[in-house]
Amino acid sequence: MQLTMELERLMRIFFLSAMLPAFNSIDWSMAKNSHHPDHHMHVGVILDMESPVGEMAQKCMTMAISNLNATPSQNNHPLKLILHPRNSMGQPLKALSSAVELLENEQVEALIGPQTSEEAEILGELGDRVPIISFSASCPSLSREKNPNFIRMTTNDNSQVGAIAALVQKFGWRELVIIHEDSSYGNGIIPDLLLALHEGNARVAHRTVIPPQARDIYVEAQLYRLMALSANIFIVHMSPSLASRFFIKVNELGMMSTGYGWIVTDGIANELSVMDQSALDSMQGVIGIRPYIPPSKRLHNFSLKWRNSFFTNQHHQIPEVNVYCLWAYDSVWALATAAHHLGATTSIEKKDSANKFAHLAAIPPRPTGSDLVRTILRAKFTGLSGEIQLKNGQLQQPLAFEIVNVFGRVKRIGFWTQFNEITTKLDRSTVANQSPSVRDMGSIGWPGSSLAIPKVQRIMPKAGKRLRIGVPIKVGFKELVGVELDPVTNATTVTGFCIDVFKAAIDMLPYGVTLDFIPFTNSNILMGGSYYDNLIYQVYRQQYDAAVGDITITANRSSYVDFTMPFTETGVAMIVPIETSRSTNMWIFFKPLTVDLWLVIGAFFVFTGFVVWTIEHNDNDEFKGPLARQIGIVMWFSFSTLFFAQREKLISNWSKVVVIVWLFVVLILTSSYTANLSSILTVHQLQSMPKGESIVLPFNSPADQKFLIDLPFKKHSSYPLRKVEDYANALRDESRKGGISAIIDEIPYVKLFLSKYSDQYTTVETSLYGTEGFGFAFPKGSPLVPDISAAIAKMREEGKLYLISQNWFQNHSLYTNQDSAAKVARLDSYSFRGLFLITGITSALAAIASRKYMKKESTTSQKHDVADKPVEEKFSPVSDIPSRRTGSKHIRRYSY
Repeated sequence: MQLTMELERLMRIFFLSAMLPAFNSIDWSMAKNSHHPDHHMHVGVILDMESPVGEMAQKCMTMAISNLNATPSQNNHPLKLILHPRNSMGQPLKALSSAVELLENEQVEALIGPQTSEEAEILGELGDRVPIISFSASCPSLSREKNPNFIRMTTNDNSQVGAIAALVQKFGWRELVIIHEDSSYGNGIIPDLLLALHEGNARVAHRTVIPPQARDIYVEAQLYRLMALSANIFIVHMSPSLASRFFIKVNELGMMSTGYGWIVTDGIANELSVMDQSALDSMQGVIGIRPYIPPSKRLHNFSLKWRNSFFTNQHHQIPEVNVYCLWAYDSVWALATAAHHLGATTSIEKKDSANKFAHLAAIPPRPTGSDLVRTILRAKFTGLSGEIQLKNGQLQQPLAFEIVNVFGRVKRIGFWTQFNEITTKLDRSTVANQSPSVRDMGSIGWPGSSLAIPKVQRIMPKAGKRLRIGVPIKVGFKELVGVELDPVTNATTVTGFCIDVFKAAIDMLPYGVTLDFIPFTNSNILMGGSYYDNLIYQVYRQQYDAAVGDITITANRSSYVDFTMPFTETGVAMIVPIETSRSTNMWIFFKPLTVDLWLVIGAFFVFTGFVVWTIEHNDNDEFKGPLARQIGIVMWFSFSTLFFAQREKLISNWSKVVVIVWLFVVLILTSSYTANLSSILTVHQLQSMPKGESIVLPFNSPADQKFLIDLPFKKHSSYPLRKVEDYANALRDESRKGGISAIIDEIPYVKLFLSKYSDQYTTVETSLYGTEGFGFAFPKGSPLVPDISAAIAKMREEGKLYLISQNWFQNHSLYTNQDSAAKVARLDSYSFRGLFLITGITSALAAIASRKYMKKESTTSQKHDVADKPVEEKFSPVSDIPSRRTGSKHIRRYSY
């Protein structure tokens, strides 16, 4: 394409060199200011008069001249604009020849046009000598940096990429195809459009380029290729003339049916109202973007005048005024305003024909060209298209773009503002604040008269192709990947955790994908880890579209393929046997309780015995006697309650309450002590892994290539462990018997092993080693990788991945035995503070209550003694008379 553009440029130079000698009789010089009342300013107009836009633009500019001449301020001013239209026929070289002819014969001081970006680019050779104003050349490559006197009275094509990306994002399209014209106009928008789509998380899977003069057979061939890719979402950027032929072919091939989505840029959307009916009928369901023209009274009056004056034989009905027509009108108005502001113009006179020009560089610039350009650039006024203000030589981006839908007729369905917001209404406050609220789109008619938004279909290399998924054949661990071949039907059945995860992820994709699981077999099927590397290499060679199984993500493999995010736990674990051992410590019976608990228990034994003695020793003879005997009884009674062997009878109810509460506390303490001591004596302790014992990594583990260096063990090597039973057999015989002491493997294998042998083996957590987990492998650049990764992440968040794992791994978690077996917690006083509080309060209250009761009994007894004393003094005993009440043999003597 660069070679073609260079050839075109050389042709332009040759054309100019051949034509310019014919202008040898022309010379331009500054003339005196003319004050003639009928002085005119000649303006050249270069349009494609055979196109609807060119025809309408010429009519609009004629109406602009008429309105200018009818303006009172213009009637008082001697300057009048005279337009000199020329037909370029849509050919850049014809436009250049027309420009040179206007400069030679009409002595024009400015050019309005050209109509296309290609014509504007070739006329740029004259742009530094005469002002050029274009109202339709929107290619981003056109700028004042290249052509100082070039003015773009239209928006840059790049201003609409945000609106297109917002629409794609709103419709939820993640993958699409761009179809554009192979020209400076068609190629100029692509870089910014790709960037905007990428920022909106949309991927351009394919680009189709069509030359402007492509024949229908070429267009048809390109459409067949797109159908073979199963593409259904498209963005089209091309000239209206090419778009008309293109969409007719699209409709003929059935690509305007249900399930397809089409978005066209403003170059096409601006001319929907003037397209042929056949082309418009072929575009039913198309979405378009075009600049929004705010309504005004002036625009309304112009539209009425337009309808009354525009009649042609080519149209059965009066076409609507499009934005190009309004920009053409405003271009004339801006030029006239600038000329009026300057107040003077120049004339061009022919000089002696002997002065010849050999090439274009000899053409002198217009005397007022630079001043005229600067005045136009500084202008700010309200035109038919809205506020006119130029920045960097071009019209500023409109405040909003109009979103239209071709569905029976061209109807508006929404707006897009500069802040990437889509709304269905755009009032004055919204435009002024530039922050309309986001609302749902209006009713949209899609191809095939469907009202449902088309869903993206995955773009495949061939239509209807099924993905070839390579799966490893495993001897063991079939819970991860199991392949069964039916010898009769030769059908392959693939099951396992990895397969279920992959199928679940595929089902969550917003498009349909068909799969064929193909077992991977080669001559090295029993060669361990290299088998998986060979499978990855086959994906790299695109023999498979993906590889699914227990495939570990490694840096080396990632250099050949793209992995999805891991769907298993990352890292490795060490499997060790569980051994039952009893402690040989002679003081182990002290271990169930902490020292502080032992002291508290001893203190409460003494305290409880003292409380019982305090209550009982006054009335109970068993708690009386010498001091040494009483101390012994207190200690004996309190500690004998430990075995419920106390022999002393209690008289007081208070002491009985104290003892009952204390026996309850003793029962709890003895039960807890017994249970904890049993745990300590019979606990399953992890087998230690001192230096000098052997450790093994399975042969199919990627860790054997990475982690066998500098391990702190006497022997370490790879071992052909292919089944769960091989792990158990290797660990059953210790290293001194030719077996191994531990196995390091990835967590999924360890979990499967523990799901069957958790009563004999456990794991030791280690941070020395690590892997990235299992992932699905795809060829580099595969579009399925981000979608599958997103599906895995969503499955993890929603718990689906956990349910699949629970189904295959029986929900066995690692390191469950380690914390419980490594250490049995000793009982402390804090655990029994409630019991001690209860017995302490009970004993204290009983002692206090008993003491008060004893004092009350003592007081009552003394009162009875005082009442009986006078009777004894009044009657004195005279003889020993037997007591009748008591029957006692004692004789009391009473004296009267």
